[in-house]
Amino acid sequence: MKYSQEMNLESASGYCMPFEEKNGNVVMTLGYGEQVHPQNGERFFHHGIDLKTDKYLLKALADGSATGMGTEKRHGMYLIMQYGNYVVKYGHLSNCYVRLGQSLTAGKPVGVSSDMLHLEVKFNDEEIDPRDFITMLFSNMVHNNRDANGECQEIAYIDLPVTTKYDARQTEIEDLMMRYFPEYIEAVQNGSYKVGKNVEQSLRNIFTIATLKEYFFEKIPSASNPLGIGERSVPIAGKVQNLLIDDFMQYLALKRQIFLSGTSDSEKKKH
Repeated sequence: MKYSQEMNLESASGYCMPFEEKNGNVVMTLGYGEQVHPQNGERFFHHGIDLKTDKYLLKALADGSATGMGTEKRHGMYLIMQYGNYVVKYGHLSNCYVRLGQSLTAGKPVGVSSDMLHLEVKFNDEEIDPRDFITMLFSNMVHNNRDANGECQEIAYIDLPVTTKYDARQTEIEDLMMRYFPEYIEAVQNGSYKVGKNVEQSLRNIFTIATLKEYFFEKIPSASNPLGIGERSVPIAGKVQNLLIDDFMQYLALKRQIFLSGTSDSEKKKH
């Protein structure tokens, strides 16, 4: 299928890549179309693309809804999302965060890949190369960050030397967040878990002080850096991260009886 302007995806919440590249180690192992099978050497038609990943957090690409999910022999756990006239299938998942029929906006977590990710894309029930679809998404992301003169502004990403008291346990906490963070957010939203009053008050104080000192909107905001923070905001970002991780670990202790390794019995009793 040849890409045309009529195929442009409209999304009020904006657009997002399937995942954020972390270490530059994601490579495409199989492309779309006629391919040679990496195991038996036979030629076959590949209906999507395969990417080498390592438990990457997957995100909704635009305004959409979950229209299918399950497990199959070829692609393992899979999720099907509808974005306008596009249908995107995520295969080889290690975890799925959405419910059937759930609506999502761009950037919301939908699942976690395994050590690979399979993507298939259809437009009006006709297959297209997922790379063309991803290119269109990226083009829309860039277009959304143009100024009044049409010049493309630098997209501000949070890539700052932020330190927290949890840095030594970063890997363990990231693994827990991959599994339980969407559950934590949903519990906060539906009221089954209430954020501690001390956390709420501390966050209010931090953001009030940061606003007075004009720490926000140093850069053009983006989906990954909605406040446009820069180098001046590093101490603030560290304090906020400490508070949010504290509350996340409090949730795991109360609702799941999960603690970081090495937590003493007395510390567990405090939770």
